[in-house]
Amino acid sequence: MSKVLRSFAYGEWHSGSDDGALLHSAVDGEPLARSSSAGLDFAAMLDFGREVGGPVLRAMTFHQRALMLKALAKILGEFKDEFYALSTHTGATRADSWIDIDGGIATLFVYSGKGRREMPNDTVYIDGNPEMISRGGSFIGQHVCVPLEGVAVHINAFNFPVWGMLEKLAPALLAGMPVIVKPATSTSYLTELVFHRMIESGVLPRGAIQLVCGSTGDLFDNLGCQDVVAFTGSASTATMLRTHPRVISESVRFTAETDSLNCSILGPDATPDAPEFELYIKEIVREMTSKAGQKCTAIRRAIVPQHLAADVVTALQSALARVRTGNPASKEVDMGALASLAQRDEVRERVNELAAAGEIVFGALEGFDVVDADSERGAFFAPVLLHCERPGRDHPVHRVEAFGPVSSVITYADLDEAIALAKYGQGSLAGSIFTNDTDTARELALGTAAWHGRLVLINRDCAAESTGHGSPLPHLVHGGPGRAGGGEELGGIRGVLHYMQRTALQGSPDTLAAIAGKWMPNASRNESERHPFRLNFEELELGATLFSGEREMTLADIEHFAEFTGDTFYAHMDEEAAAANPFFDGRVAHGYFILSAAAGLFVDPDPGPVLANYGLDNLRFIQPVYPGDRIKVALTCKQKTAREGEEYGEVRWDAEVTNQDDAIVASYDLLTLVAHAGA
Repeated sequence: MSKVLRSFAYGEWHSGSDDGALLHSAVDGEPLARSSSAGLDFAAMLDFGREVGGPVLRAMTFHQRALMLKALAKILGEFKDEFYALSTHTGATRADSWIDIDGGIATLFVYSGKGRREMPNDTVYIDGNPEMISRGGSFIGQHVCVPLEGVAVHINAFNFPVWGMLEKLAPALLAGMPVIVKPATSTSYLTELVFHRMIESGVLPRGAIQLVCGSTGDLFDNLGCQDVVAFTGSASTATMLRTHPRVISESVRFTAETDSLNCSILGPDATPDAPEFELYIKEIVREMTSKAGQKCTAIRRAIVPQHLAADVVTALQSALARVRTGNPASKEVDMGALASLAQRDEVRERVNELAAAGEIVFGALEGFDVVDADSERGAFFAPVLLHCERPGRDHPVHRVEAFGPVSSVITYADLDEAIALAKYGQGSLAGSIFTNDTDTARELALGTAAWHGRLVLINRDCAAESTGHGSPLPHLVHGGPGRAGGGEELGGIRGVLHYMQRTALQGSPDTLAAIAGKWMPNASRNESERHPFRLNFEELELGATLFSGEREMTLADIEHFAEFTGDTFYAHMDEEAAAANPFFDGRVAHGYFILSAAAGLFVDPDPGPVLANYGLDNLRFIQPVYPGDRIKVALTCKQKTAREGEEYGEVRWDAEVTNQDDAIVASYDLLTLVAHAGA
């Protein structure tokens, strides 16, 4: 008897009230599980996320949520063998499963790290610098981002049942937003297993995540303006969901990542004797056979120069002939099965459409050999390569996608035509360019960038470390215009902000500083009775300021600094040459001498809570300092960021260096590590 998959709703596991859909192994066709969401109260699921999961997540800081992601990733890593074993039934080889399972877990780790490095240990994210609105500086603006107070509904595709879930979960949970996960039914048995392990771990607070195995019922009818939908799948389904009356009336945020006819362009310089030619052939084959071609980023159109087309086709034929298709559990197999028999039939139909307007130059739709499996019972499909000579805008190769191990070689006469062919795909998630000519790379990249979410430029210098054409990375945006869905996911903190509301605050510097947790220009400064460097992290308050004494910048000091450092630039050493400079009236102090002298004015030399200076940000030299000028410093505690689990926190200081006329000569942020009380 096949397993009954369960949904996780309102903090409990639920089996469907009917038999639902029967799911089969992609390898041997045997029944694996039944899936049904019948009986779920979808309105209650949304309310549970909003009222139970949301408040708990929003009460946590970004760093606490980041550490939660790290703990979750570690737990999932302990069950990888279990996940890999079940993943085989999706048709995935060990290498395919690595992309899906390890790739998903790695995304959690990346977002955990970026959350702790790039976001504050607070519940509000400051977006950009303050905007000076009024002349006197008493009325300013500041953009901030806070978590939306709804639920993120994640609808995922069948081809990546683990990564597809985790790559959406990571930025949403880091933002502080609860999630309802809806995996594609055909491979939901693997998603459900991973989800079970997440719930059992106890890492996530109650209500943070819920799971729907089966249809979404009336879920969309209950969406609100604070909810978010992130969809991955077909363009037709995306259009249906995007135009749902509730999505429109409530202005629900909706992002879509859909299948696209991604292209890879071979530069005219990449002849068969060039490294880029061999790299190109390997990449086309890898993209055709990885996950059996079931990747939204896979290369569907190989755009090559006319004079290299025959060489490309011959090389691909030779490489594809060595690909062994069959049981993904076998070590002798290079490519596994498609996800289902229905998917196999779909790919076969699409190839027939393409073949009607092109030529199949490699592969057969039926009668091919498979290793250690039954070609009829399993969803196997051999690689198929087509060739189309300079296809026009309306050619099927630019609008028909066979979502399997299928690609088409199409030719161009010049770079303008190559760019046009790339655009005919009407928007792609990912494109790639193989050339060692930087002028060619620039022309192709800038000519096609508007039609791609991501472009990978490969040559002999970066190939060894390149992640390849189709690998989405959590650091970079994943999405694309037009046919690709018009949305974005991932992209580091950009992906987190998708689940947050950006609000422009306007008010006095003191008010905005209190809200944002960051001292603002023209906000109050409180001169500390004790040197700020004698205060531990807890004792320091925003606005605490040290007003230093003065130091005269003598000509002897300037010349000594020049001799000591070797920086004898003429503006510091030659009065006549310096005076001829349009920015100076004569010899000036080194900028770095100004910084060093400023440090000498505010540093407290004895051991204390300040453990280290680890950098400067936003350094600007505003106006020259001449021999005889006197400088002083106002050093203000600008921002504090506690580090979870550490005995110190980060303190950002606003350093303002002025001269005897109170004119600002330099400004910067000083970054220090300051010990906690008792550390």
